Amino acid sequence: MRIGQTPSQTVGPYFSLGLFSRLANELAAPGTPGAVRVSGRVLDRAGEPVRDAMVEVWQADEEGRYRSDFGWGRSGCDAEGRFSFLTVKPGKVADGSGGWQAPHLMVMVFARGLLKPVLTRMYFPDEDVANAEDHVLSAVVDGSSLIARPTDGGVEFDVRLQGEDETVFFAV
Repeated sequence: MRIGQTPSQTVGPYFSLGLFSRLANELAAPGTPGAVRVSGRVLDRAGEPVRDAMVEVWQADEEGRYRSDFGWGRSGCDAEGRFSFLTVKPGKVADGSGGWQAPHLMVMVFARGLLKPVLTRMYFPDEDVANAEDHVLSAVVDGSSLIARPTDGGVEFDVRLQGEDETVFFAV
């Protein structure tokens, strides 16, 4: 008797089959004041694009509040491993001990070869003081992999899954 693998035992590019039936990468409508384009690529150890990955983000609103009607998005990756979100820059979020977390996005990546998704944060490059005071970012030995690069009309944030320039990931 031969028993086949169950879906939980396999890792494959299933994301496009059921998860992208509707666009979910626009958290803000085009033309929204203060809208920012967050884009980037998911890359493997060799720096090659992971073309079938899925990226999810969670964020606070402009005032630093997490709301049930705002703050979650999902984007598939194209042949170059690119993902993109249109959103607004979040405000600072209370850290629970009287301080503030710098404006950031929580970023979760699902990809072939990963048995579990990986979780990281993306910080904004124009927040030097807030980034320096953020307890999470300060706790990372080299937090530079967590800070996006400015682009025309937005920021770019690449996620490197492994290798020399691997993005810092947090326990899920």
